[in-house]
Amino acid sequence: MVIEIAVGLATAGFLVLVAYLVPVLIQVRRTVAEAQHALATLNGELPLLLKEARAAAEHVNDLADQARDGVEHAAVLLHAVGDLGDTVQQVHETVRGKSGNLLVNLASVVAGFKAASAVVKGRVRTERGESNGG
Repeated sequence: MVIEIAVGLATAGFLVLVAYLVPVLIQVRRTVAEAQHALATLNGELPLLLKEARAAAEHVNDLADQARDGVEHAAVLLHAVGDLGDTVQQVHETVRGKSGNLLVNLASVVAGFKAASAVVKGRVRTERGESNGG
């Protein structure tokens, strides 16, 4: 009788274990089926994704090259603008220096004309005075 009880308990334990494992095994089977489906989908889409990623990387590299060229052109332009600014500054300093000299020369010429006209007026008055008085 003890053996029959032990066998009954072992059978009951086995039935409980099987009853617990069957739903777990069914869930594992569903999970594996979904994983297979996901892998199949991924396997079909992955080459396209890799191709698009490669194309995107090439576009980014092209954009980086264009940006680099643009920066180089901008640097050349900015250097040219800087040189132009230096030239304008030099011309400005030259004109400012020359205009000062020009004003001094012009003042000298005007002073010379005033002096010459004063001398001429003085001689004209002197000659008129002599001819009127004589």
